[in-house]
Amino acid sequence: QVQVVESGGGLVQAGGSLRLSCATSGSIFSINTMGWYRQAPGKQRELVATITDIGRTNYADSVKGRFTISRDNAKNTAYLQMNSLKFEDTAVYYCDVRTILSDFWGQGTQVTVSS
Repeated sequence: QVQVVESGGGLVQAGGSLRLSCATSGSIFSINTMGWYRQAPGKQRELVATITDIGRTNYADSVKGRFTISRDNAKNTAYLQMNSLKFEDTAVYYCDVRTILSDFWGQGTQVTVSS
């Protein structure tokens, strides 16, 4: 049974920082891409950032220069460093873990930015 668990969310003032973590457990092999997505109230889930197994990254335009995605392949863990947070970054952040055969999602972690 594979589990994906996000952590690190919380309440922060605009301009502040948070670091999200995405930990995996269970029998999971050959992770390809790990990614962060977010969903704000009343909006569709959107891509925030992804990182491949060789470290190639991709970011949404809205977070470029402010967010940094990284991963520890030995631990099958991904991180999202979020700086200069804005009110519009408020959302539930989800981690997506993709292997050749499957796609696993976590339950999400709430990030709330107060203006």
